[in-house]
Amino acid sequence: MINSKHVLLIVAGGIAAYKALDLIRLLRQNYMDVKCVLTQSGSEFITPLSIQTLSQNEVYQDLFSLTQNHKIEHIFLTREADLIVVYPATANLIAKTALGLADDLASTLLLAVPSSTPIIIAPAMNVEMWENSTTQNHIQTLKKKNILIAGPDKGIMACEEYGYGRLIQPKTIMCLINKTLFPMQPLKGKKALVTAGPTYEPIDPIRFIGNYSSGRQGYAIAESLHKAGAEVTLVSGPVHLPSPENINLIKVTTAQEMLQACFTNLPVNIAVMTAAVSDWRIKNVAQQKIKKEKNALPPVLEMDFNPDILACIAQNSNERPDLVIGFAAETQNHLKYAEDKRKNKKCDWIVVNDVKPDTNIMGGTENEVTIISSSGMEHLKKAGKKEISHLLTLKIIKFFATINKG
Repeated sequence: MINSKHVLLIVAGGIAAYKALDLIRLLRQNYMDVKCVLTQSGSEFITPLSIQTLSQNEVYQDLFSLTQNHKIEHIFLTREADLIVVYPATANLIAKTALGLADDLASTLLLAVPSSTPIIIAPAMNVEMWENSTTQNHIQTLKKKNILIAGPDKGIMACEEYGYGRLIQPKTIMCLINKTLFPMQPLKGKKALVTAGPTYEPIDPIRFIGNYSSGRQGYAIAESLHKAGAEVTLVSGPVHLPSPENINLIKVTTAQEMLQACFTNLPVNIAVMTAAVSDWRIKNVAQQKIKKEKNALPPVLEMDFNPDILACIAQNSNERPDLVIGFAAETQNHLKYAEDKRKNKKCDWIVVNDVKPDTNIMGGTENEVTIISSSGMEHLKKAGKKEISHLLTLKIIKFFATINKG
C-alpha cells in the first residue's frame, strides 16, 4: 500500500480563517490526507461543513467527545499526524500554547503532540497585538520549543491598520509544509526522463493522425519527480498545458522526433513513458494540401510502423535506465493486455488504465490505474492525475530505497 502524509490542521478564529479553505485544497492537491480541528471562534467565520467537504474527513471540535472507534480525540489525532499546522493562529491560542494551557480541543492536542512531530504556527492578528511584548515573548517561547513560526506578513488588515499581522498566503505556507515533510528530497541525484501527450503524424501540411491524450498525467509525473529531487527532462507531444518550472521541456510533434529526443537525453535513472505515441505514420506525406475532388474520396493512405519508444528504451542494453515504466491505455481486457505489453517490451512496470469513452479518463483530469510489475498488481483508485502522480512517485522512491539497501 502506498501511503500519503497526514496533516492535522487547526483552524482558529479571525477574519483570515477563510484562507484555511484554500490551504485545504492545496494540501489535497499535494496528495496529503487532511484532518481538521475547528475552534469555537473559528466556527464564527467558516463552517464545519465547508471544511468537511474540502478535506473529505470529519471535522473535530469537542474536547470531551470520543471518535466512532472510542479513541480520545486529542491523543489519536496527534499520534497519526506527520505534521501539525495552525492556520490561522490567534494571539489567544499562541499564548495558551506557550504557557501550556489546555481548555479546549485545539490547545489540549497542541500540548499532547509528541516531540518528534513538527508544528507550524501561522499567526494572524492586529499589528498592535502582534507587536505587544507579551505576544513576542510567547513567540520566542514557541521557537525555543522548535515550533516553526510562519509569518505574519505586512500589509493593510481588516481593521484598516497597516503593519505586521496579516496571515501568510496559502501557497507560501504550502511551500514550508513541503520542505518540512520532505526535507531530504529522496530522488536528489537521480535523473528522470518522462514522455507525455500525443504524437501527431502528418498526412499533408495541414492534416494529421492523432489522439485525445491531454498530457496531464505525464506533466504531473514530471512535476512530482522534480519535487522529490530528481533532475527531470520532459519530452512532450503537442499539448495545451503551461510549461512546468525548473524542468527541461523538449517539445516534439512526431513519434520519430520523440524517439530522437529520448535517446539524446540518455542516460537516466528513471524513464516514465506516459506518451500516447501513434502506432503508425503516413508512409508518403503529401507535400501540398490534398484537395477535395467532387464526388471522389481522398486517396488511400499508405501506412508504416512508428518506432516503439518504450521497447527501445527498455531493451537498450547500453544505457538502460534502472527503472523503466510504461503506460497502457486499453478499452478492453486492460489487465491482460498490459501484462502482455510489460513482458513483450521488457519494461519493469506497466501503469494501465481503462479508457473506454464512458470513463472520461483519456483527456480528462482524473485517472484510475493499476501498476503491474513482476511481483504483482497494485490498484490505485480513481483520483486526480496529480494525486496519481504523487503515489507513483512514492512507489519509485521505495524502489530506489530498496535497491540502495541491497
